[in-house]
Amino acid sequence: MWRSGTAKILRAGHTSGPRASGSCGAWTRPDGFDTRFKAFNSLTKKKEPLVLVREGVATWYSCGPTVYDHAHLGHACSYVRFDILQRILSRLAGVTVVHAMVITDIDDKIIKRGLEENISPAVIARMYEEEFKSDMLSLKVVPPAVYLRVTENVHHIVAFIERIIRHGHAYATEEGDVYFDIPSIGGRYGKFVGSVESQGDAGDSRKRDLRDFALWKRSKPQEPSWESPWGRGRPGWHIECSTIASCVFGSQLDIHSGGIDLAFPHHENEIAQSEAYHQCGQWANYFLHSGHLHLKGSAEKMSKSLKNFITIKDFLQSYSANEFRMFCLLTKYRSAIDYSDRSMLEARTSLETVSTFLLGAEAYMKGQLQCSPVQEASLWDRLAETKSSVLKALADDFDTPRAVGALMNLVYHGNRQLQPVSTSDGAVRSPAVFGAMVTYIRDLLDVFGFNLLQRQDSDMPSHGGNLPAVVEQLTHFRSEVRAFALTHRDAPTPESPVKPGLYPERLALLRACDALRDDLAPLGVLIKDRGATSTWEIKDTQRGRRGPDS
Repeated sequence: MWRSGTAKILRAGHTSGPRASGSCGAWTRPDGFDTRFKAFNSLTKKKEPLVLVREGVATWYSCGPTVYDHAHLGHACSYVRFDILQRILSRLAGVTVVHAMVITDIDDKIIKRGLEENISPAVIARMYEEEFKSDMLSLKVVPPAVYLRVTENVHHIVAFIERIIRHGHAYATEEGDVYFDIPSIGGRYGKFVGSVESQGDAGDSRKRDLRDFALWKRSKPQEPSWESPWGRGRPGWHIECSTIASCVFGSQLDIHSGGIDLAFPHHENEIAQSEAYHQCGQWANYFLHSGHLHLKGSAEKMSKSLKNFITIKDFLQSYSANEFRMFCLLTKYRSAIDYSDRSMLEARTSLETVSTFLLGAEAYMKGQLQCSPVQEASLWDRLAETKSSVLKALADDFDTPRAVGALMNLVYHGNRQLQPVSTSDGAVRSPAVFGAMVTYIRDLLDVFGFNLLQRQDSDMPSHGGNLPAVVEQLTHFRSEVRAFALTHRDAPTPESPVKPGLYPERLALLRACDALRDDLAPLGVLIKDRGATSTWEIKDTQRGRRGPDS
């Protein structure tokens, strides 16, 4: 029970749903809009129906970066994964995701970095904040509805702390620090880890209990500080998220996300603070946590503090944003993920397989690719099965590996039907089914956040002119030369006893066409011969290693 002299105990959300067992406060399934999706809720440690308080709207808060250094792939993995989840909810469940993210721009690490480089902590924070936002755009992560900085919300944080003190769940020391009083909330603490012995400096005699954690830190020399009822100081780490999330969403939050390393103590303390402030039994209905990213062969997560990270900018010199997104899709968002050249090659190969099918299907629909009669009815059936399988997988805790597997199976069977032949002898063609497959695959790729066939001017080398048009004309001319060289002689007659086959004097033209194709490939122009016709695509070769597109 909450200890408060004036406030009554209020329940966040609705209470008619079934309760989960546990000594740290029973989870209550909210009433409201059932998305028909299930999500693994860290509060109950199992999959739960994802029910939103407001119909068609998800309030979503996520912990942003502490901006004291370059963002790395560990950050990218978490943000891209949750970007994919939000896109799925938006596109497949018809949910408007209202996403707020905090930027931690005052912290011990930022202050330390500023002192080391003799630069104001505010300058350090702004510099790396802008770099982080730029990196997220490079990775095609949809920005939140709002970014909020801690330093611009200190007055809200002070008021938040004051209310927690009034409710009897925090105390100030003579020195000017403020601590959350964990014993005051009884057995409600420990939703993620169970019993806890201590937090922070176990030898801090100012604490009433070793588990208590700081809400406000008194000022120290050479540190930024703000006025408060307890003297000048600055916020503790955990209080910023509780305050800012409450300022945006009030006492009710649908979804809170972050890396699994934030579950304790950060998210645990957020819950304690927020429920003490709002005097509610359930502040956030769902906590979603993403798994760590590890360098292959290392048991440790990628992190700045361990100095074992690859920056996002360095990564994008070798691989594309789409390749990294596919890399994330191939593993469940809750699972740890190993980063290596081999795993990135798997992601690239998957993208290239899809790209090959899309280009081949497009060529077939245009009449540029001649094939034997396709098994049209079978392809329609497989398309319907794929749609069902993908939706079931994504509705089951956003199981992207299973969804991608279903997609790749459709692509495999589509590619099997697109085997070129020299002549089709007027065989019945089935462009409609391939059109349906291509449309569905493009739509699904768009849901996941990328499109293999987009060819924007910004992706092309800026040498002036219209490169795609030039390549189109070159490929057309080459195709006509190949068609001439591949012309067969007629069957022998008494007047012309020469055996049928290719004209020997034209073989040099075939070799020249092959040489042109091979010479253009390293330059990023890929020409594929499909029987008597050819198709082309342009790849960006500016990076060391690149996939099908940017």
